Order: sequence, then structure tokens, then C-alpha cells
Amino acid sequence: MTGFLTRRTTVKYLAAGALSAALPGLFAGRADAAVTAMKQAIAEAAARDEALSAFYRARDFKPIFVGKSDSRRRGALLKALAKADDHGLPGSAYDAEGLKGMMKQARTPSDRGRVEVEAAKRLLDYADHMRSGVLNPRRVDRGLVMDVPRYDRTSTIDAFSKSNPQAFLKKLAPRKPEYVRLQKEKLRLEKLLARGGWGETVQAKALKPGQSGGAVVQLRNRLIRMGYMRKTATQTYDANLQSAVQKFQVQHGLAPDGVAGASTLAQVNAQVEDRLSQVLVAMERNRWNARPLEKKHVYVNIPDYHVDIIQNGKSTFRSRVVVGKNTEDRRTPEFSDVMEFMVINPSWYVPRSIVTKEYLPLMKRNRNAAGQLQIIGRNGKPVSRSAINFAQYNEKTFPYSMKQPPSKGNALGLVKFMFPNKYNIYLHDTPSKSLFGRETRAFSHGCVRVHKPFDFAYALLKAQESDPEGFFQSTLRTGRERRVDLREPLPVHLAYYTAWVDPKGRAHYRNDIYGRDRTIFRALQNAGVSLRAVQS
Repeated sequence: MTGFLTRRTTVKYLAAGALSAALPGLFAGRADAAVTAMKQAIAEAAARDEALSAFYRARDFKPIFVGKSDSRRRGALLKALAKADDHGLPGSAYDAEGLKGMMKQARTPSDRGRVEVEAAKRLLDYADHMRSGVLNPRRVDRGLVMDVPRYDRTSTIDAFSKSNPQAFLKKLAPRKPEYVRLQKEKLRLEKLLARGGWGETVQAKALKPGQSGGAVVQLRNRLIRMGYMRKTATQTYDANLQSAVQKFQVQHGLAPDGVAGASTLAQVNAQVEDRLSQVLVAMERNRWNARPLEKKHVYVNIPDYHVDIIQNGKSTFRSRVVVGKNTEDRRTPEFSDVMEFMVINPSWYVPRSIVTKEYLPLMKRNRNAAGQLQIIGRNGKPVSRSAINFAQYNEKTFPYSMKQPPSKGNALGLVKFMFPNKYNIYLHDTPSKSLFGRETRAFSHGCVRVHKPFDFAYALLKAQESDPEGFFQSTLRTGRERRVDLREPLPVHLAYYTAWVDPKGRAHYRNDIYGRDRTIFRALQNAGVSLRAVQS
């Protein structure tokens, strides 16, 4: 039977041919089933997240992380999450290694669908934290009243899916030079922490030039490690050590007298961990205020006790200020607004809280107390004190307001600078000049008192008056209250930074006068942010 097939062989070949013909459809069916299983898993995993559900629904539940062509996105995301700690973010919350393991272990289409959504969630958390901060400031401290923009989650992941993934993730960090400088200072401190810090603390209450001994050596060694002086074997508080102390004092907001008094030694003995926590908080604050500041603006850093007019990144005017006292109802809040006008020879309309809590108790004991203030009735006219029975009123029922007419002794001084806001906070002059000579200047009811208010006024009027000083002084001499509008309203930022790095790379630190940094750092720790030591 050569040349002929047996019946059994014929059947075998026919079956093989039928199967071969059917294979493309069979494989397609299996592939379709796998795609369907993955899409269903994505839909189910994203169902409770409205933003992700909307995103995946719009793309028919196709993946962006776990598909065969998604390796660049996977790699970019995992790399960014792994470096989250470099930004002072809670790296453990994104768990790059855990996500990587989940991706490797995902065997079935359903597993990959669930991992897809998990990766998307971590992307969105990371993006939100990087652009707007880990914390919501209003939930951390009542004094943190700034408005922080939060970006739409659906738009965020949609933009990521259509962008170069590495470029997109890189651009999430605040695009501000000061943020980059803080990040470098963070790494420097982490390396110092790994090497044991700045060494032995200074065991003395105070040291001054000319002294010698063990405590002077401790001070010398600590300042050498901090980078304020070169290595030396001297055991005496000599001119070089005095110069190093002065440099240290300048960068810590202390009077640069070259004497290591109690306040200076307290700062010298601060630990690396203390400074690192301040930097982490400052980076978080930069994320809350991620938008670059205007080319020209007024800037008050509350813990630094100074106001500046900043133009093109440089200070064109600077003055000491007094800020709110560290009590719950007097701390100066942090927010931004726009300065619209100044008032020369202002009246002081006493805030209701001060009227009822401070002056009413005084006037109950002596109706003539606070005699510099007028009592104002509901019709807006002055009322004689002799016509008022102060004893019958309390904080809630007292029906009068109080006002101090323009004068040199006016609580607002001779000029105030207004950026109308619901917190009733503004900048102003003051007759209490002695407070500006102190290192710690937190004494006001919340407003910001300016040491050089006239010079501040001249600097503001320079943009609209050919002779700003002459205009101001002639208006002042009238003794009458006058509002002067700024033709170019100026943004005002009341900020709170206890750590920053100047353009020359010098780190500056200030005291946490309201305890806000301490509160923020605790909240960051609760969110997963931690101090870390980095080997060089």
C-alpha cells in the first residue's frame, strides 16, 4: 500500500489539520478572555476611587502600568517612589519595593489588573504630596490659614499617561531655588548624622573672648564641625573663634557680638536631628507654597522678625518687626494677600476682643482708664464715659466700640499698611520703639509692627511719587487721617520659616516661637516621614 494512507493515519492528519485551522481563533479567544479579566479587575479595584474609576472608564479600562508596552512608566514610577525620602516624603507610604514585588508576583490577568490600580493610587498619592504637601495645614494648626491648591486626581493621572513619565514625575517638585537648596541641606545633615553629628556639646553657661579651657575647646570643635572655622589647635577664645561665633550668630538670628552667651550656646548645642527636622518642615511648607513668588512682593518671615520688599529675588528694603505674642489669640497667622493702600495719621479702631477682654475690666474699676480712647456708640458718635454704667456689662453685652484718634501716641503710630483680610492683620508703625532692640520680638496682638515705617512707606510710594518722602511728610504734617491707594497693589506673604538656605548656600535657623514646626513635624512623623542617616 505504498503511496496510500491507512485509514488511521488519514484520520490523524485530518484532525491535525482541523486543529491547525482552528488555532488562531482559539488563541484569540484566550487572549480576549485575558483582556476581559484584566479590565474587569481594574474596574472592580478602581470602583471606590471616583477619580481612578473615571480615568479608566474613559480609556475602556486599558492599563498604563502593567501592559507589555508600559515598562517606561513602571520604571519611572518605581524609581520616583524609591527616592521619595530624598524629598522628605513618607517613602514607606508608597513602598516602592513592595509594589515592585507585587508586579513580579502578578501571574494572572486579574492579578495584574489589581496591581495596575494599586500603582495608580500610589502615583496619585505621591503626586499630591509632592505638589501640595503631605499634610493639610489647616488640620494641623489653627494659625496655618494659607490656601493650598490640590490638583484634580483624574486630570493628574490622565496627564501622566500622555506625558514622558520621567519628565512628568520630575516636574512635580516645587520649582523654586529655595526648595532645591533645602534639599541639599537635608542631604548634608543626613550625612552628618551618619558620621555622629557635631560631637560633644559645650558644657558652659556662657563663654567670652579671652577665656580658655575645656569648654572653649568644645565650642571650637563644634564650630569647626559646623563649618564656621578652619581646624586649629588653640584652646583660647581668640579672635578667630570670636569671628566664627559672630558668623554663627548672624545665621541664627542672634546679635553678632561674638560672645557665646546663653542664647548662642543654646543654638550651638542644638543637635543635627533638631536641624534636620526643621529642614523637613521647611520643605513641607515649600510644597504648601509651591508657586513661585511674584517678581515684587512684601515678605514677612515671622520667626525671623523682619519684613522685606523683594524685587527680582533681592531685598530692596528691610526692617525689623514685632509680631504676635505666643498666646492662642495673638499669634500672627500665615497667609498671603495683596496690599492695596496705606493710611497716614490713622485712627485705631480697637478690636472687639481687646475692648471686652482688656479695657472693659479696667473701666469697671475706673471709668477713666484708657483715657486716650474714645467710647463710640452704635450711631458712630463719641459717648461720654459718665453716661455709661460699665459694671452692668460683660464681654457679650457691652454695646460700645472704642477708637483712638490720630496722634503720635496712637497704638498704630503714624502710618498703617493695609491688605484687607478676615483676620484683621496688617503692618503698622508703633510708639513702642524699645521692643525693636530685643532679639525675641513677639509682643503684639497679632499685627506686624514695623521698626522703620516711614522708610517702608517711601519705598512703597517710590513707584508712584516723584518725591515719595516729600509727599509722605507733607501729608503727615496735616495731622488728618488720609488713605493713600497704591497704584500697583503689592502681594504680601506672612510666612513662618525656621530654616532656609540663602543663595550663597548658607543655612539659617531660627527659634520655633509658636511651636508650629514642632506640631507639623509630629504630624509628618505620624504620616510616615522619618529622620534618616545617609552614608557618604
